[in-house]
Amino acid sequence: MTLEILLQPDTPENRILCDNVHPSDWVNPEPAGHYNLVVIGGGTAGLVCAAGAAGLGARVALVERHLLGGDCLNVGCVPSKGVIRASRAVFDARAGAEFGVRGVDGVQADFGEAMARMRQLRAGLSGHDSARRFRDELGVDVFIGQARFTAPEVVEVDGKQLRFARAALCSGARAEAPPIPGLAAAGYLTNETVFSLTELPPSLAVIGAGPVGCELAQAFARFGSKVTLIGTSQQILGREDLDAAAVLQDAFLRDGVVLELGVKILGVEVRGGEKLLRLERDGQTREVVADSIMVGVGRAPNVEGLGLEEAGIRYDKSGVTVSDTLQTSNPRVYAAGDICSAFKFTHLADAQARLLIANALFRGRQKNSKLTIPWCTYTDPEVAHVGLYERDAQARGIEVTTLTVPFADLDRAVLDGETAGFARVHLKKGSDVILGATIVARHAGEMINELSLAIGSGLGLGAIGKTIHPYPTQAEAIKKLADAYNRTRLTPLVKRVLGAWLAWQRRS
Repeated sequence: MTLEILLQPDTPENRILCDNVHPSDWVNPEPAGHYNLVVIGGGTAGLVCAAGAAGLGARVALVERHLLGGDCLNVGCVPSKGVIRASRAVFDARAGAEFGVRGVDGVQADFGEAMARMRQLRAGLSGHDSARRFRDELGVDVFIGQARFTAPEVVEVDGKQLRFARAALCSGARAEAPPIPGLAAAGYLTNETVFSLTELPPSLAVIGAGPVGCELAQAFARFGSKVTLIGTSQQILGREDLDAAAVLQDAFLRDGVVLELGVKILGVEVRGGEKLLRLERDGQTREVVADSIMVGVGRAPNVEGLGLEEAGIRYDKSGVTVSDTLQTSNPRVYAAGDICSAFKFTHLADAQARLLIANALFRGRQKNSKLTIPWCTYTDPEVAHVGLYERDAQARGIEVTTLTVPFADLDRAVLDGETAGFARVHLKKGSDVILGATIVARHAGEMINELSLAIGSGLGLGAIGKTIHPYPTQAEAIKKLADAYNRTRLTPLVKRVLGAWLAWQRRS
């Protein structure tokens, strides 16, 4: 993917972005004699590694062949959330009648303006990841070009040799398309190209009912595109609980998204300027016609062209092989982020980068397996999760008590008109030890952190129950989970003992 394609359309905002994260006039510095850390890849993991190590006094080189900021800034979290927020504004305007807002039938969505807003905001945020900031403010030697190991302790870029004591391999991953006959010839969008659109596709077929597919399917539908969401599983968000997916499916149907689940895509062809997808389910075939196709399935690790063999670094189709301390088969080289992680989240890349600095530069033994990793799908409502699912605990032979609080039971959710969803916690049976939790709500991603903190810090649900939560808030759902746990402790025996005590008090 070339720089020009990624930064289409040619607008002032995209020129600002490019000037920050891949300056056309950039001159690579002369290498230092020896670096404490050479970082390959300028996405989230690489930037955190470089900034953190330099801030601690290390001599650091950062190498990026394409766009500093990586997927998150340029084609991932930042642009997608900008578009999703705009689509939510459209939905809220059209749903205003129940709140006494008049004229909602005349609300029109301007997709081009929404995309322009996203580009402007993305450009404004790009200064934080800019090459000049890392060079001038942080003291990092920034090299723009293709990095390649030429020896176990040497990286070459732009003909220059960078010698290192340690290296951080943070080259990330890229969008991957399934091998569907005719798909490549018909043409398709991915997260790497969809944010270059300036006009709304009248109709859009989204292949993949995971987080990326679900987020963008709903957003485009709210702007007015006729969206068909296609998934091979019988439910959207296949790793989430069935009833969590069911809440979201109801929302999708309300927003006009057509669901084609549990299907196999036999092929794609172009017919009369439209793209035709042939689907098969239970032996029956049907066709879906769309103006555009977007693929939101899978990520492929960026391992090509890095000279990993010359450095003695083992890898496979899943990425670079690392130990629990993120060390590769080359003891001098560590890895973090999408290049080595099964969970491809920006916040995990950040956490792994911090772990990498401690282990690579200061001989730490911090373990990746000890990280508590929450995640959130930014649909409306959002679906957030941390820890184990009930099925995971049962597979490990752990008995579980599951408690659920519907948002319809929360005063604030009722007043906000946001009653769809629930908060759920899985406890180790007979205790308040939190094994995992799921929240389905409009602001679930903001609420899951309290439970993530509890799990990571070894705090039980009882500690949350003792914490005063403001009323009315939707986050009270978590306090209500604790209240529900406390009620389970009130066994018949305990009630009899307490009743006897209170009866004695009345007589005394």
